[in-house]
Amino acid sequence: MKRIVWTVLLALALPMAAFASSSVDFTNSGGTLSGSSAGLSLSGSVLIAVNGLGGLGLVTGNDLGSLSFATGALSSGSLQMGGTFAGGGSFMIMGNGTNGIPNATLFSGSFDGPVTWTLVTLANGTHNYTLTGSISGTWMGGSWVNGATVQLTINTGKGFFNGSTTISSGDTNIVVPEPGSLTLLGTGLVGLAGAIRRKLKA
Repeated sequence: MKRIVWTVLLALALPMAAFASSSVDFTNSGGTLSGSSAGLSLSGSVLIAVNGLGGLGLVTGNDLGSLSFATGALSSGSLQMGGTFAGGGSFMIMGNGTNGIPNATLFSGSFDGPVTWTLVTLANGTHNYTLTGSISGTWMGGSWVNGATVQLTINTGKGFFNGSTTISSGDTNIVVPEPGSLTLLGTGLVGLAGAIRRKLKA
């Protein structure tokens, strides 16, 4: 009986291990951030670093792919002083085949909820803006994943955002399932089925 209990516990533990995950980090630079009350959109931003993709470790380069997005409409605040944009829209990360990064759509999704647009006034009276939001969508291979992004604009001087600026740098982190998760899940279920079968025979 004791052996059956341990077998069942092991079988139940294996599927939990199956849900272990890791993260892939994308760094982008440049590109034009345009905005109005209808939303903010980024185009022309290039990937300059990818960390944790498919066991590659840290991969850097001048152009590893692209990152683009569009938010929902402005729901509170203002473009100049900071505010909140609605979720939805789109968010896409593309690889271009450079330095081992696949030539494919790596992530395709949208913003989960409100997107925060924050004015940062520096000591010298100049301004930066930071955009932050959570995202979810489809990872290459088809699994559903979640993540978050932070995008920092270049210094806009003593003027405020006037509808268009450039991204200084951005960081997007996607939590992805580890390879072999389905194998572990299957092993756990097989173990559980075997334990139940033996118990019924006894």
